Amino acid sequence: MALNRKAAFINLTTEDIEIKEIPKELREKFLGGRGIDMYLLYNHIKPGIDPLSPENVLLVSAGLLTGTPAPASSRTHVGGKSPLTGAVGSSNMGGFFGPELRFAGFDHLIITGKASKPVYLWIYNGKIEIRDASHLWGEDSITTQALIQEELADEEVKSMTIGVAGENLVRFANVRTSIKNAGGRSGMGALMGSKNLKAIAVRGNIPIEIANPQEALRNHKELIDFIQSSKYAEIMGHWGTMFIYDVTNSTGLIRTRNFQTNQLPNSEELECEEMEKYSTGVSACFGCTMHCRHKYLLKEGPMEGEYAEGPEYTTLGAFGTEVGNNRLHRALEGNHLVNKHGMDTLSTGSMISWAMELYEKGLIPDELRGDLDLRWGNMDAVLQLVDDIANRRGLGDILAEGPKRAAEKLGKDTLKYNIQVKGMSNLHSDERPTPSLALGIATSTRGADHLRSRPAIDLYHLPENVLEKIYGHEGMTSDYRDYEGKPWMVFWQECLYALVDALGICKFQTVFLSPNMPKWEEYSKTIELITGLKFTPDELMKTGERIYNLERMFNMREGFTKADDTLPDRYFEEPTPDGLDVVKGKVIDREKFEKMLEEYYTYHGWDSEGKATPETLKRLNLINEPSNML
Repeated sequence: MALNRKAAFINLTTEDIEIKEIPKELREKFLGGRGIDMYLLYNHIKPGIDPLSPENVLLVSAGLLTGTPAPASSRTHVGGKSPLTGAVGSSNMGGFFGPELRFAGFDHLIITGKASKPVYLWIYNGKIEIRDASHLWGEDSITTQALIQEELADEEVKSMTIGVAGENLVRFANVRTSIKNAGGRSGMGALMGSKNLKAIAVRGNIPIEIANPQEALRNHKELIDFIQSSKYAEIMGHWGTMFIYDVTNSTGLIRTRNFQTNQLPNSEELECEEMEKYSTGVSACFGCTMHCRHKYLLKEGPMEGEYAEGPEYTTLGAFGTEVGNNRLHRALEGNHLVNKHGMDTLSTGSMISWAMELYEKGLIPDELRGDLDLRWGNMDAVLQLVDDIANRRGLGDILAEGPKRAAEKLGKDTLKYNIQVKGMSNLHSDERPTPSLALGIATSTRGADHLRSRPAIDLYHLPENVLEKIYGHEGMTSDYRDYEGKPWMVFWQECLYALVDALGICKFQTVFLSPNMPKWEEYSKTIELITGLKFTPDELMKTGERIYNLERMFNMREGFTKADDTLPDRYFEEPTPDGLDVVKGKVIDREKFEKMLEEYYTYHGWDSEGKATPETLKRLNLINEPSNML
């Protein structure tokens, strides 16, 4: 059955492994993937633990629909207490690892303890082995996967690995599978490295039984036709997320030179059409028809001849606008380097651009900087810092600690220049003209975030009646500069994104960058046809809300409060200097922001301090947590 996959409890200290059934009641409450992982996180660690201690839990899972006839059902979720923020650690990646984990018989891995030496897990058709990985320690995240395939004599083995950044406990190190796919946010690579766990390798051929196979296939075909009929799918299949750059930069919605301007002039080379010079084709994740990633070759410089994949829109910020670089080839070099080392592209670029602004302001001591020339656009220095961060050398060792810890070492006055929320760096977008996006990054459970609640379609000026139909709520406004109606947008998107992460579906094929994508109704039907579980659309939205509330409960248990649901002062105090007239001279109005926050809390059923009321906990069936069902 589609539900007949197990949970494995693996203690790396004792090497004990226990395999358990996943209770149906847990499925009905949290589905799978991020949903059950967040339940396990709340239930399996004590408050206040050090995220890099053996007491932390590393959670690796596939979604409820991963590996089935559901469009874009490729996703893997990785969770734990974040070494970067101390809040919810939660990351998501595509590729083929998640489906292969399910084919091997498992939906959830709950990994505790710390191995006495480097190890990797080998999971095959219901069996789990802990194997020596001493010979893999020090290898990059891509080479490691190839060496494991060679060792196991099977090129179809799929691995989730860390690079040297994870080994060195860089707090924004990520986990990786294949060449491009990354669980990028919240430092799950550092968590994995703290356990001396270099990789998890999976292979399996246990069939996933579908409840209603013929109807599920028909439904799949209908959904694919619907998705592919949109202009958005056509563009994504040709350019990937790079297509966003031209629109946002020409408007003035991109932070440049850290946060000093909101537009990068003379940057035509970063636009998606330029990728034709490097691209050798496009590829996709398991079960996806969109093919949103480029395969490319670097054609000059020290990395000439290297094969890579990407870049995402975030890379054009991390190694483009934020550091003042307008050359695509240099951004592609940065993309490849962070992927090999296993670091979050977004956090890496943001930390480096922060250091460049500090250098400009004379806030980095010369003895710490060494011979690094941190002037804007100097990509040799940027790439050197990428290496230094991964290997914890000099200034890189400080930046590897993430925003708040690095600011403690560089001087408390430096933090105000770092664009972060809850200790996690923000995307290279500039939300000063867009209150809905600003509220989303301020309230996200894992810190500054564009994948947790972002109502990106707010930027499209859709007619108000269309917005009201999509969001099922009155009072929507078509102007992204308005404050009215935005709290509901953020709340609605939070619930939807929590749901799709629990299902194992890619956000690119839900209402994120396009309104013409599957929603609650389509997921309700798909879940029943594949698993036999029945949920109304309203019940699915409630499930998403339940997952988000549990994450909020975890954060508050760890000491986070309403005071953390805010933005850097620069959002409120420094007007946007550039861009079109519609965005120029904008700041977030503090009073209006506070009203948005209050309204947002009301939709969640939280009190004035952002804490779920007893009535809300009862309504969401969270009143008895932790309930220890698994």
